[in-house]
Amino acid sequence: MAIWGYARVSTMQQNEDRQVVELRPLVTTESHLLVEKQSGKDFDRPIYQSLKNIMREGDTLVIKSLDRLGRNYEQMKEEWKDLSDRGIKIRVLDTPMLDTSKYDDELMGKFVSDIVLNVLSFVAENERKNIKQRQKEGIAIAKAKGVKFGRPAKPYPDNYEYVINEWKEGRIKAVEATKLMNVSKTTFYKMAKTTKSVR
Repeated sequence: MAIWGYARVSTMQQNEDRQVVELRPLVTTESHLLVEKQSGKDFDRPIYQSLKNIMREGDTLVIKSLDRLGRNYEQMKEEWKDLSDRGIKIRVLDTPMLDTSKYDDELMGKFVSDIVLNVLSFVAENERKNIKQRQKEGIAIAKAKGVKFGRPAKPYPDNYEYVINEWKEGRIKAVEATKLMNVSKTTFYKMAKTTKSVR
């Protein structure tokens, strides 16, 4: 019944020392502490998957905080359930309630962790909705103040009216017109569409 530690940071530039310092005294041996530098957007991480394959029933997985395991709460709940179903205990240092290793009764451990995970999932989802709502409100206020969003419109070339007129009169083709104005075909047709009349 080994104790494994898993530390994760999202990029090569980030430092995992703080996690390692807390996990090192808790693992069975130094080789039982694995560090991964990869995004937590999903569980398709080579080091984590290797660790998952190595762990056996009765082993304990220790992480510093829940977000070190992953970022997607729905996926995390599934992953947590999968580990628990395999008889692997989980300990989250920053959330003592999420420590199934302290329960002799396996059923009680799963019951408590399921409750906490559902609460955390609700909080995370609610926060995501709040962030989207704040963004929406911020954009509405900015638009009301006249702030423009998106890429600025490309300025019309100096020879724009002349070239459009030549094209509309059939004296040149669109391909030649785009070259004369040094614009893409899409931009050219957008310009032509917004021009109702040319001198």
